[in-house]
Amino acid sequence: MLRIRNLQAGYGKLRVLRGVSLHVKEGEIVTLIGANGAGKTTLLHAITGLVAARGGEIQFGGTDLTRLAAYRIVGQGCALVPEGRQMFAVMTVDENLRLGAYSRQSRDSAGVEATLAQVYRLFPVLRERRKQYAGTLSGGEQRMVAIGRALMANPRLIMLDEPSMGLAPLVVKEIFRTITGLRATGVTILLVEQNAKAALSIADRGYVMETGTIFMEGAARDLLNNNDVQRAYLGKDYKSIGERNLPGNETQR
Repeated sequence: MLRIRNLQAGYGKLRVLRGVSLHVKEGEIVTLIGANGAGKTTLLHAITGLVAARGGEIQFGGTDLTRLAAYRIVGQGCALVPEGRQMFAVMTVDENLRLGAYSRQSRDSAGVEATLAQVYRLFPVLRERRKQYAGTLSGGEQRMVAIGRALMANPRLIMLDEPSMGLAPLVVKEIFRTITGLRATGVTILLVEQNAKAALSIADRGYVMETGTIFMEGAARDLLNNNDVQRAYLGKDYKSIGERNLPGNETQR
């Protein structure tokens, strides 16, 4: 579905991405892990047209995204849940969600209503709070709104940037269960996450990014068991802090 070859991008004179190549197959959950400053968010912004590519190519379903405007990339079926909540605080939950379908509203109003109903089924608490101002929600509820807003664009690929950031552990588990459930709806997922244990526990494959390049890739389980990944991203006590309690590992108990 998504194929990136030798992608280069940055800000001003600063080069952040230095020849990144990766792919995501339809129906997969693929995670991208790495330290702060590795270039993970820049990569997502380049895919979605928020940062201009300086070289390489981005193919999404056979379409070249490197010259498309951001709103046209959304129209291709590629949606981003940005880092942080980024709600319109003085608008209601319902209004925030409907903004995600802005590009569809004039040509597919019935489809928009169907998607909104699906989002409320996925997040029942948002239905209860649909007339509440988004700025008054908890952090976890705001993250649900951000995911739901992206789903309102009816994407084939949804990219999530640090969805667990700043959330309590129990809420993090719920968010990751939700991400796993999204795949059952037919959505492909590219997940950027510093919580490497949780991300690799629900992913099919993973990439490890460092200083603007991909330096390791493989099946998620192989990366979980890789000594270098454990030392750098999982912590030296990884095996002793409850691997079985991670989201998605319930079947291993």
